[in-house]
Amino acid sequence: MTSDSVASQCIMKLYEGGEIQVINKSDPQQFSQFGAHFISDTDQPQACNFASFVPFGEDSPLQRAEWIKYLGVFANLEDRANQVYNAVKENYICLTNASSNRTSFKPIAAWMAYSNGLWSFTEEAYKLKYVEDAGGENVDKSINKMTYNISNSDDLEQFHAILCTVDVIIDETHSYDPVGYNLSTFLQNVNVEDQTCFAFVTNNSLWRFDKRIHNSTALDWYNGAVSQPQLVVADLIEALFPTGNYTTTYFRNIAKGEGIIAIGSEMCDRDVSMAMDPTIVPCT
Repeated sequence: MTSDSVASQCIMKLYEGGEIQVINKSDPQQFSQFGAHFISDTDQPQACNFASFVPFGEDSPLQRAEWIKYLGVFANLEDRANQVYNAVKENYICLTNASSNRTSFKPIAAWMAYSNGLWSFTEEAYKLKYVEDAGGENVDKSINKMTYNISNSDDLEQFHAILCTVDVIIDETHSYDPVGYNLSTFLQNVNVEDQTCFAFVTNNSLWRFDKRIHNSTALDWYNGAVSQPQLVVADLIEALFPTGNYTTTYFRNIAKGEGIIAIGSEMCDRDVSMAMDPTIVPCT
């Protein structure tokens, strides 16, 4: 690997034990010793042993997870990769079907992020797909534009009006201090004094996907959540239709003051010489 900023407790355990080393990615000669070097930046100059790994470009959660089949080819573990993906897919579909049969009511959800005075609603297809599969409705179907400047009074008024229609918010705002990012931070960023019309505040449904993190920089959202979308959709089902008896994996509710889980190598509780089994969520 080319960085020690990882969000897998077992990879960290292997690294700290000297079984995995960090390669200097600025020295191309370092990669010549390997049969394959997986890259996500396909615009960079590529050597003959570079293999593009780009699940992040897929439009649906299951398509992203299906890249395990691609990796299985390189490890001569195609059968194992197919078994894992089929288990993930079956659990994901079961959860989505169970959620769709639960009620005809579809809570409205919004993925949104703040940067340099602007709030933007997401246009990433796989995130919108997650909301639909969890039984919700995306706010973007009812708004005219995706970005709002809170310094502009007209924009701010429109933005607040939209938020008054939303039941669940997923705040994707990047923070250098995830531990300190809380409900007060969000409310300050939306520049609002009267919160009474915000159902997501009243119902305590303001979420972030930075629950599992290492060193405040490496989010498991970009690692484990890609390979296990069934856990993500289960989290969103709980966010949309709260039961109180399900512990989310990747999402934390900052409206309820939920904090992060700091990932460390001591959390690795399995045999690292064996491939990890996917976590199957009970589906009824």
